[in-house]
Amino acid sequence: MSEEKSDLIDVQINGEWHSFPKGTRMIEACRLAGFEVPHYCYHPKLTSPGNCRMCLVEMGMPPRPRPGEDPPEPDEDGHVPISWIPRPAIACANTIAPNMGIRTESEMTEECREGVMELLLANHPLDCPICDQAGECSLQEFSVEHGNGQSRFREQKVKKPKNVDIGPRIRLDDERCIMCSRCIRFMDEIADDPVLGFTDRGSHTTLTVHPGHELSNNYSLNTADICPVGALTSNDFRFQMRVWFMKETHTIDTNCATGCNVTVFSREDKIYRVIPRRNDDVNSDWMPDSHRLNIHWIDSEARLTDPLIRDEDGKNHRVANWAEALQRSAEALRDFDGGEIAVIASARMTNEELLITKRLVKQLNAGHVDVVPRVGEPDGYLISADRNPNTNGAKLVLGVEDPGASLDQIKDGIAQGRIKALICLQENLVDDAGFSAENLGKLDFLLTSYPLANPTAEAADIVLPGACWAEKSGTMINGTGRLQRLNKCIDGPGQTRESWEIVRDLIQALGGGNGIYSATELFAQLGDEVSEFEGITFGQIGDLGIPLIETDETIPLLEREAERKAQGLIVG
Repeated sequence: MSEEKSDLIDVQINGEWHSFPKGTRMIEACRLAGFEVPHYCYHPKLTSPGNCRMCLVEMGMPPRPRPGEDPPEPDEDGHVPISWIPRPAIACANTIAPNMGIRTESEMTEECREGVMELLLANHPLDCPICDQAGECSLQEFSVEHGNGQSRFREQKVKKPKNVDIGPRIRLDDERCIMCSRCIRFMDEIADDPVLGFTDRGSHTTLTVHPGHELSNNYSLNTADICPVGALTSNDFRFQMRVWFMKETHTIDTNCATGCNVTVFSREDKIYRVIPRRNDDVNSDWMPDSHRLNIHWIDSEARLTDPLIRDEDGKNHRVANWAEALQRSAEALRDFDGGEIAVIASARMTNEELLITKRLVKQLNAGHVDVVPRVGEPDGYLISADRNPNTNGAKLVLGVEDPGASLDQIKDGIAQGRIKALICLQENLVDDAGFSAENLGKLDFLLTSYPLANPTAEAADIVLPGACWAEKSGTMINGTGRLQRLNKCIDGPGQTRESWEIVRDLIQALGGGNGIYSATELFAQLGDEVSEFEGITFGQIGDLGIPLIETDETIPLLEREAERKAQGLIVG
């Protein structure tokens, strides 16, 4: 080997030589070389028990010379002949060695895979027509690719517990379990709640929860994500929709400042499930149950679908069109001086929405601007103390240095009559910011935009239906300072509009400029007003985001994962 490759190891894979860093697992070396090694128990974020045996490959090493013999001469590239071992080796738990040979497509490996598949399917039920895993089941895929098409098993299949309620959000069909132990290792190593285990031996081995316990951890649904078959399924998604009917959208979670990367599955403008998407700089492969299940309000009966204007009698609202609602809003706002107007935006808004909100503040010369802070207890894993997804964006783009610091001043200003008009964007001030209906009732004019009917909307003069997180596009900056893309998954109901569209049209109604037709246009203008965005294009952000600013926040789960990777326990 040359000096330039001294920190690398040369390995022959299917007749071709490749170089990989020391310590690389054989299965990862094959993947990097473009050869898939089928597997069930292996997961890069978990330890490798090597118990499914699906990743068996043929392995060879340099021959050992007999006593008194000279070692074989290397060729011009420094490689020596390989002596192939007449028994297979698991690729998931073994690391590469200098001058090693690996065959993933030999006759031996194919026979091994056929044997393993025959054993796994011996007692597996024919549940595919009713199994939620159908369409994304690796047992189905590998049985086609590596099975022999028939079974020599003629005895009665072993019956195991079916449709077992093992936790509030997850169910177990033990007949389908192939004992890969991914779920057990996840609960033990990642969630720190080792409530799962195997009981009995041989063909009667079953997965179960320990007596007196249940699978109730807030990360329990991750076990369904990593289950390679349909043994563990989500109660929320069970029997709801076939995966091949749904559209997949890569976006981010907006329930806290971590900004977990997710894939949203939807059909006909209805979201059926949300699962984590791998990003080693944000959420690894996981996400909390509470965040992924917070979707059912999106298509609830409480959704605002049309602009509403308060009747002349001041008691009820009536449905209006956008032109009338915006015109009435502009006419009302022109009657106030800038010091009499307050704007409360949201740290749930995208950077693009915050940018155009900043222009609205300038158009009105509004004297008071703030956002509503949300703070909770961090869980020490992925849930951040900051429950807003874009607090850093509010600070950077809207210029709110201390979110929430002006809210009391705005309340006092309303109570004393100094603030007479309030624009509330994507917030429910009564329930989330400590405002009272009585306090809001002292305003001469209140305009609010929100996805759901709420007490703030009841007190408002004009109510505008705003899009939720899944119905808009844009960018956000998570707690660690990473710029990430929020992608539109579904269309909003009725006459719902994205916040940037609402603010753009309001600025136009007030006599300001227009000319903005997409969130990407607004992003392109961010660099002109905020130096941190200078030179960044929307396409550069990609599906995984890019670092934008430095913050003091870290993600505890990623820190522990880095420690386990450094110890060689996981691939990472």
